[in-house]
Amino acid sequence: MDKDQIKKAAAGGNVRLNKYLSDCGVCSRREADRLIEAGLVSVNGSPAQLGMQVSTSDRVEYNGSEVRPEGRLILIAFNKPKGVECTTDRENPDNIIDYIDYPERIFPIGRLDKNSSGLILLTNTGEISDKILRGSNYHEKEYEVHVTEPITDEFIRKMSEGVPILDTVTRPCTVIPCGKHSFRIILTQGLNRQIRRMCEALGYQVRDLKRIRVMNIHLGSLKTGTWRNVTEKELSILMKELYK
Repeated sequence: MDKDQIKKAAAGGNVRLNKYLSDCGVCSRREADRLIEAGLVSVNGSPAQLGMQVSTSDRVEYNGSEVRPEGRLILIAFNKPKGVECTTDRENPDNIIDYIDYPERIFPIGRLDKNSSGLILLTNTGEISDKILRGSNYHEKEYEVHVTEPITDEFIRKMSEGVPILDTVTRPCTVIPCGKHSFRIILTQGLNRQIRRMCEALGYQVRDLKRIRVMNIHLGSLKTGTWRNVTEKELSILMKELYK
């Protein structure tokens, strides 16, 4: 399903404002709710309210500028350096948007914390973002992790089986030792600072964390601080998985 198909699917009637903002490439639905609460969004000249619905005939403004759905799908892969924050807030001097300086409006799909590096996808399409991030879809994300303490078989077992953090137990996952102090981990959920919290709960400190894959999109040889367009082949496989 390309961007035009997504727009047609949404054209049958009113949609929630956070979805509209997401489809316009402003940000994710979750971030849209925060923008609405902050009073940065208006509909037909009046302050927007959480949960309200809009149609294409409504004038929606963000920060005083009208926003409308984009005409083409943008999906890029970026090798985020440490120190860059996955936020669209331009007042944050370390924001990812100014760092990439892409000529059209895009936003990051999910987050990769400031002290971590590696693959982050950015798009102008909220529908794709929401489908990738939806926890119930069990989409894989793979990471390389280096810790300060020697890895043991018990550590690998406990990480794989699930670790109590944030008032829950993490989903079972695949953990592959790669050296005395390093391992790869494949997650199907995205709790806040999940890997760092899992390691800390088991008495380990993360020294370095890099994401190397999101679903079928691999970081590969992409240099730190650079981005590339997702290929047609990658996009085709991704769409089949998202819309199956």
